[in-house]
Amino acid sequence: MNRFWILAGAFAATAVTLAAALILGSWGFNYRRFNQHETRLRRVMELQPTIDRLTAGLEDEGAVVLSSPQTSGEVERAIARYGGDRAGALREKADRWAHLRVYHAADMIYFIFFDDEGVMRDFACVGA
Repeated sequence: MNRFWILAGAFAATAVTLAAALILGSWGFNYRRFNQHETRLRRVMELQPTIDRLTAGLEDEGAVVLSSPQTSGEVERAIARYGGDRAGALREKADRWAHLRVYHAADMIYFIFFDDEGVMRDFACVGA
């Protein structure tokens, strides 16, 4: 009977350790993934690209334009469709800026906001 409890305890400890390793690994991967995309877009934003220039650059890298909403209703539909749990923050940004473009780049959805002159002013990333 004593051997049973030792084996059960070893199995439980192994299972808990494995679960912790998988959870931490998944969290670390997602953190790194979001951080890389956000850092990249932050650096691009410093260059103040226009809508056309940014779109051309992203398309050269294989990104696809998912939405180019022109009206507030279209903006709302794009946010509802692609925004996921960040929809509230995306709506606030959309209210501040004149133009929105939504791109699918690798494993991420980019929401990029532009001012009246078409210059990039803000962004948000949502996991695809």
